[in-house]
Amino acid sequence: MTRTDQLWQIRSGFLSLGPVTRVMGILNITPDSFSDGGRHRDPAGAIEAARALVAAGADLLDIGGESTRPGSQPVPAAEQLRRILPVISGAAGLGVPLSVDTTSARVAREALAAGAAIVNDISGLRFEPELADVVQEAGAGLILMHSRGTPRDMQHDPRYHNVVTEVIEELDEACRRATDRGVGAAHIVVDPGIGFAKSMSHNLELLRHLDRLVIRGRPVLVGVSRKSFIGRILDAGIEERLEGSLAAATAAVLSGAHVVRVHDVAATVRAVRVADAIRNGPATT
Repeated sequence: MTRTDQLWQIRSGFLSLGPVTRVMGILNITPDSFSDGGRHRDPAGAIEAARALVAAGADLLDIGGESTRPGSQPVPAAEQLRRILPVISGAAGLGVPLSVDTTSARVAREALAAGAAIVNDISGLRFEPELADVVQEAGAGLILMHSRGTPRDMQHDPRYHNVVTEVIEELDEACRRATDRGVGAAHIVVDPGIGFAKSMSHNLELLRHLDRLVIRGRPVLVGVSRKSFIGRILDAGIEERLEGSLAAATAAVLSGAHVVRVHDVAATVRAVRVADAIRNGPATT
């Protein structure tokens, strides 16, 4: 599928989305994230990890201080800030845009002041709609992800009549929440929320029909890296899901995703460059 090339307006300017897929590296400053929890609790070590992700080819970094894995508990804003602010400040000079992964308006405001350019809200502004005011005032980029419930309860029997249609409709509502508070459409990227209030069949259906979201004209981000549905398909633990993650990311790119959010940056960059060449021709690599 040929996706529409777009410019994403973020705090530091414009980021070109397409024809080359952007790779967002994940950096969780948490003790309990499902894949890398506890690995980057020391700020100096976390900054080195950020530097390594950039060296591996990350186009942008997503830094979070609160796990949103299924069953996780909320983390107070003050604790999120204690974890992430030194890392954002230290990584701000690495030459790639930084995203803060939070649903908190307070955390977003202070992270943007420390050097972040994007806010990644897994609630799609359901938890704190005033987060949109922070984004608008800063001129930041905004990722609106689809989810239902909270991370604590979202995987308790998620149900849809038509998961693709309902996710699209609910992302439309999230975009309206943002634009009603003054966030420009050019600042918004949407994410179908693979693994968030979704069963394995829901995740596969969304990936199979991702083009239906892409053709609505908004840039699309997809995060499939190491997620549990891949583990179920392969009967594989978290550290054994690289090949499955690359396959799912490649499928997303071929269906038109503009950004993929991943743990394994170097391998993903190589995989999506091939996917880009298949979709658009070798001149885009």
